Amino acid sequence: MTVWVRCMHAGQTAIGTIEGDRVVFHEGDMFSGARPTGESAPLSDVTLTTPCDPGKLLGLWNNFHERARVEGLSRPPHPLYFVKTPNCHLAHGGVIRQPRGYDGPVVFEGELGVVIGKRCSQVSPAEADDYIFGYTCVNDVTARGVLKADPSFVQWVRAKSYDTFGPFGPAIVTGIDPDALTVRTVVDGVEKQNYAVADMFVRPREIVSLLSRDMTLMPGDIIACGTSVGTEPMPPGCTVEIVIDGVGTLANRFDASLQQQRDAADDQQNADAALESLL
Repeated sequence: MTVWVRCMHAGQTAIGTIEGDRVVFHEGDMFSGARPTGESAPLSDVTLTTPCDPGKLLGLWNNFHERARVEGLSRPPHPLYFVKTPNCHLAHGGVIRQPRGYDGPVVFEGELGVVIGKRCSQVSPAEADDYIFGYTCVNDVTARGVLKADPSFVQWVRAKSYDTFGPFGPAIVTGIDPDALTVRTVVDGVEKQNYAVADMFVRPREIVSLLSRDMTLMPGDIIACGTSVGTEPMPPGCTVEIVIDGVGTLANRFDASLQQQRDAADDQQNADAALESLL
């Protein structure tokens, strides 16, 4: 097992592996033969960023037996998925913000993320491991009130792609068996989700195979494998942790007040501008 991270150190972006309490820096491309530089630094001296820059972050819906049972859903014949756009990516420790102009529920969804390691098209489940670089934690944040706001069209991309709505990380872990993993979501110390990857309708290797028949997957792309029961709106100020033993813990705070402050500042700026126009 290898734990890969990307970070800021001494004003520069760097990649490396975690060994104990240090980051061992590498040069080159994480996905194609990165080599140790011989330098390292304490973890406490670096700032973790998103561990990669996905060209696309795909998310599955209705991929768990238990959730389907509770919600009265049937198993889909092919994975159902949407895309989260790159502007929503957020690193471990970053703040999830309430979207401007939306005061409805913002929901956490703890998920396992599959990170693609090389160009992947038309592969079989047996070949998938050759194309999977590793695994990460994902919080598929959703503005639930937006999803069905228009009865003529379910707005998956809009509801899930607001700025800061795609936290993932803090690392990418290689050399593990995804089918043995358990995903937990903890909000302010209280466990809200606890489910096994083994409960998926379609497990990670088959997901990669099936989606690679729909589109070419590229290095750094992430597939979030869907979530099970227990998702809830996040209370303002809470800290949400996506915990996958063997992969890591992704922690982010939700702060609606930040957007409210921006709105108030914009309102004041507009008022000042209006006053100036009268003078």
